[in-house]
Amino acid sequence: MSDKRPFRIGVHPINWVGEDVREHGADTTYETILDDIRRLGLTGTEMGRKYPQDPAKLKQELESRGIQLVSQWKSVLLSDPAYRESELAAYRAHCEFLSGMGSKVISTAEVGGSLHFDPRRTPSEKEVLRLDDAGWRALAEGLNAAGRIAREYGMKLTYHHHGGTVVESGEEIDRLMELTDPSLVWLLYDTGHAYYGGADPLQVLRKHYDRIAYIHLKDVRPSVLDEARAEAADFVTCIRKGVFTVPGDGCIDFAPIVAELVERGYDGWAMLEGEQDPALHPPYEYARKALDYIGTLIPSGTREGDGHDQ
Repeated sequence: MSDKRPFRIGVHPINWVGEDVREHGADTTYETILDDIRRLGLTGTEMGRKYPQDPAKLKQELESRGIQLVSQWKSVLLSDPAYRESELAAYRAHCEFLSGMGSKVISTAEVGGSLHFDPRRTPSEKEVLRLDDAGWRALAEGLNAAGRIAREYGMKLTYHHHGGTVVESGEEIDRLMELTDPSLVWLLYDTGHAYYGGADPLQVLRKHYDRIAYIHLKDVRPSVLDEARAEAADFVTCIRKGVFTVPGDGCIDFAPIVAELVERGYDGWAMLEGEQDPALHPPYEYARKALDYIGTLIPSGTREGDGHDQ
């Protein structure tokens, strides 16, 4: 099947070890994750919290298995100008690490206003605080500045629209793209988070394709999402309930999405994501099924691409 892939497919370690729900996969070792990725025949991963933190050790473990570190999530708090200087300094340090690992894209998400990620929020609060006009301007200016830093290192800032944050809905994605410099701020297109935020994933792809430099392929269980919405559940509760799964196991129709990517010649990285309890949904098995499913959607004779420095 791999010789049919026109773009690079990797897998996120969040399938094995939760990032937002810490008990998911808490006892799983990084060796298990990396060995499973190699068994799947994949060569790309994102940074995970169980991976070695020492760059030399991490590089050794990845290279011994023929795996590339594609990216790592970077939270930013740029909607508040008071944090900009310290946030940009931290962003530079993040760029230095990823650049040293050979990564070309930086998964970047604003945490200001989020219930779970904003350090200014308190446990008693119940809703995401949406940005006002000043907040949007500050965020755009800060992202442009971070994008310049990324460019210094030969990398691209790819903005990750994300559930439970201030850039979640289709309208918020549109606004962010309108306010930021297209040469500095790219889009991390996530199918599952697009659906979770109320958008049509295919329409987001078509509308913003020229800004997309990185992709997460994730599916949604609609019955779980409906139940969570009825209960007014927050984002992390939705994860615990199992709202997300891998492509082919939820309600998103990936056939037109894959067809669009093939037709447009996308040849960057696309990461498989499930973000669910690995005890209930064995990561290797689910990733294998997702790969098989995506393989059925790629036209016969399509040749695998080598990826490019997106």
